[in-house]
Amino acid sequence: MKLALQLFPIWAIACSALAYFMPSLFIDFKSSIVPLLMFIMLTMGLTLRPADFKRVLDNKKAVLLGLILQFTVMPIAAFALSQAISLDSEMTVGMILVGAVAGGTASNVLCYLAKGDVALSVTMTAVSTLLGVVFTPLLTSLFLNQLIDIPVSGMLMSLVKIVLLPVIIGVLLNHWFAQSLDRFSKILPLFAMLAIIFIISIIVTLNQEKLQTLSVLLVVAVMCHNIFGLLLGYWVPKRFGFNEQVCRTIAFEVGMQNSGLAVALAVKFFTPAAAIAGTLFSIWHNISGSILAGYWQKKSAK
Repeated sequence: MKLALQLFPIWAIACSALAYFMPSLFIDFKSSIVPLLMFIMLTMGLTLRPADFKRVLDNKKAVLLGLILQFTVMPIAAFALSQAISLDSEMTVGMILVGAVAGGTASNVLCYLAKGDVALSVTMTAVSTLLGVVFTPLLTSLFLNQLIDIPVSGMLMSLVKIVLLPVIIGVLLNHWFAQSLDRFSKILPLFAMLAIIFIISIIVTLNQEKLQTLSVLLVVAVMCHNIFGLLLGYWVPKRFGFNEQVCRTIAFEVGMQNSGLAVALAVKFFTPAAAIAGTLFSIWHNISGSILAGYWQKKSAK
């Protein structure tokens, strides 16, 4: 299963190509995006216990710095890149949504592979996910208010339904039925990965025509957005004196976004075209993250 997770970018690219050339396979699943994302959030909750949230107190400085970087660096970078290359309003919405959401669950897997602090990674993902219920609509409104009308209250309620409730249910189930669920815990990341790939495939299908004329600038912007997050996520904690393990962890937490959520919000509140940035980010951040994790893993071995 570890190999299957490491090959996530390959599966994502292969299924995206399949969706692009054979859209009929996925076109009827448009309404499945939100339920699939709720399932991903539930699987995340099932890997957490109340004790994981208590780790905030044990690593409060690292967690606080990571959260500040998460909700400042990524949305600011998304807005700056969008303005710098003059993206149209739909693409700008997509970029901002990617920048405004919480860290992605893939960061936990890559943190493990990179010899980072997995407990800290899980804690930061959980806390940023919960905070994102409030911060995502507020940040989206802050950066896009002059470009487009943002349904802040609607986004807030959707995030409660899509993110908060599934995570809470998962945590409670894991607390009450820990022994029964323990046997399934190792395969939960695999199910989450499959759900993310299916979401990506649906979005590729919905945007097949627009992808034919995809702007190279948007691809470059998405790549730079992710790389910028990874670099600052590593460099800033290093400057604050945190050890190598913590710096690697925060790098993944800042640079790897919950782009599946950005895609779902784009489709629900804006247009399928606004989901293109999230789809590209979903594929690219797993490629860059896997490369970085492999590099750090080899560096640790030496």
